[in-house]
Amino acid sequence: MSGTARRVGAMLLRHFYLWRASWTRLFDLVYWPVLQVVIWGFMTEFLAGKSSWVAQAGGVFIGAVLLWDVLVRGQFGMTLSMLEEMWSRNLANLFVSPLRPWELAAALMSLSVLRSLIGVVPAALLAIPLFGYSVFGLGLPLLAFWSLLLVFGWAIGLALCGLLLRFGLAAESYAWASVFLLAPFSGVYYPVATLPGWLQPLAWCLPTTHVFEGMRAAMIDGAFRWDLLLGALALDAAYVAAGFAVFLAAVASARRRGSLLSTGE
Repeated sequence: MSGTARRVGAMLLRHFYLWRASWTRLFDLVYWPVLQVVIWGFMTEFLAGKSSWVAQAGGVFIGAVLLWDVLVRGQFGMTLSMLEEMWSRNLANLFVSPLRPWELAAALMSLSVLRSLIGVVPAALLAIPLFGYSVFGLGLPLLAFWSLLLVFGWAIGLALCGLLLRFGLAAESYAWASVFLLAPFSGVYYPVATLPGWLQPLAWCLPTTHVFEGMRAAMIDGAFRWDLLLGALALDAAYVAAGFAVFLAAVASARRRGSLLSTGE
């Protein structure tokens, strides 16, 4: 286990050096969450005087934006870290080292946690003086929501990292755009009941739907929905298992085809 910890730590240290050498990478992590909070925060301020639902919900839009960005940063944290390795043509070096595929996955997950915290926490803190709203007021439910969304981000990230290994940089556009396809069906800014009836079963197959419905229940009704939490947890487990299987299959395929040496800019 000590060997595993050293190898995972070495991967994290490599990316710390990248961040230290390029402040633009850190700026990009913080920029988008802060921008979204500012835009949606002012929209909430405007709508609060015109909609009783929004007024009752208080910071429902701001909370939704922050939690949605946890998912986005969780997925981007994995795929962007993988892309860094591909752009620098470092994959071959990694796979001839003692680093195991599951250790690489663990390192990518750890990096996604760090990227999520670096991106979302400053935006959440900025919302307090600007709009008088603190997402931290949710208490323990916030930790549950954050964890569930981050784990789903891992599931998506693992599958996308597998696609990058299988198809190379030709699949790069999927790494940037895929997660946003889930937003309309996840009930981020509106209840799932808003969707057409035939779409609602599809929406409930996503852990994000359970999380955002649970967030609104906590904000509007002051109730913590354990049924939604357990539903999201079960779906997360299934999606992570599927994502990890895709990742391992892609690693094995890339090794067989010898494509690890041909990735890069």
